[in-house]
Amino acid sequence: MKNFYIALGVLAITMPLVFCSSSTQDHVKPTSKVETKAKDNPTDSILTLIAVGDIMLGTNYPSAAYLPANKGNILAPVRDILRNADLTFGNLEGTVLNEGGDVKQCSDPSTCYAFRQPEYVVDYLKDSGFDLLSLANNHMGDFGNAGRVNTKRILKEKGIKHAGLETCPWDTIHVNGKVIGMTAFAPNSGCLKLNDYKKALEVLAELKKISDVVIVSFHGGAEGRSRTNVTRKTEEFVGENRGNVYEFAHLMVDNGADIVLGHGPHVTRAIDCYKGKFITYSMGNFATYGRFSLSGVSGIAPIYKLYINKNTGDFIKGEIVSIQQLGEGGPTLDPNKQVLAEIKRLCAMDFPEVLWEINDDGTFKLK
Repeated sequence: MKNFYIALGVLAITMPLVFCSSSTQDHVKPTSKVETKAKDNPTDSILTLIAVGDIMLGTNYPSAAYLPANKGNILAPVRDILRNADLTFGNLEGTVLNEGGDVKQCSDPSTCYAFRQPEYVVDYLKDSGFDLLSLANNHMGDFGNAGRVNTKRILKEKGIKHAGLETCPWDTIHVNGKVIGMTAFAPNSGCLKLNDYKKALEVLAELKKISDVVIVSFHGGAEGRSRTNVTRKTEEFVGENRGNVYEFAHLMVDNGADIVLGHGPHVTRAIDCYKGKFITYSMGNFATYGRFSLSGVSGIAPIYKLYINKNTGDFIKGEIVSIQQLGEGGPTLDPNKQVLAEIKRLCAMDFPEVLWEINDDGTFKLK
């Protein structure tokens, strides 16, 4: 048992788990020189959060041929959109390691989907404004413990908060005088387990004690272009229990989560609002290079900008920026707004009881 002290007072809280980092200073995101809109006024009641799905910026395994040429930054086309919020979140789908590590068992290395991103990509994440990254997914163990340890090391060194591993269950960041907590879950080895509800509730309870707003992320649900619907049942993929994401998300909100951000199916799924809290069940492939199938619905995804009441955690309104990935991958703005139409379709199909008003310009709110 260790005592952790919150800066802003003499409050001491006894907790059974450890933070991923110990910084408690207020967070101020640098303003891009090309941004024209002012940041949200820190004295008002709004917290803005940008959220995206899977991120894998290129892998040097099994060959450096799977990296963008000349150390290219595939985030550049949407950099300024990503930076235009108080906080920016994504799922880091793979380790950060220049070389080495114990690669997971593969019968054929040429077709093995094991992701080892060079350390320089973290500078691209930092420059694009990422503040929070989920490490809870099926690729964080691709290069064994060495991959996990180095990923945590370099993210901490660069000041990017991260969570979701058993050794790194949650993290916090201070924004405009509020403590924002984040934890993440997946059904995979080394991660906080998506299907272990008892443990998940324990983690959430501890994080709730020290946070004003709590973000819960999960990597779950079956994968593939035919798996765009939220079934409200337990889903399986290649024999693995990938959880009942509807049940999990609602359980988290029932016990104090303010925002639930899902990823894992590699396609976009519907959005939900439960007890005033925003839920997305999958944000699809956001920035994935070289090793992902990007045809059809697998190549379109949203950038969500959420406006949250920072005092209550309640959803106020949101914006959807539609992106597409072409060729080997990397997000670019989609003039046809395909994912916006997909989200409208899926919401009407899967959550007709949630009365969304989703407009053609991407803005949305409850009716």
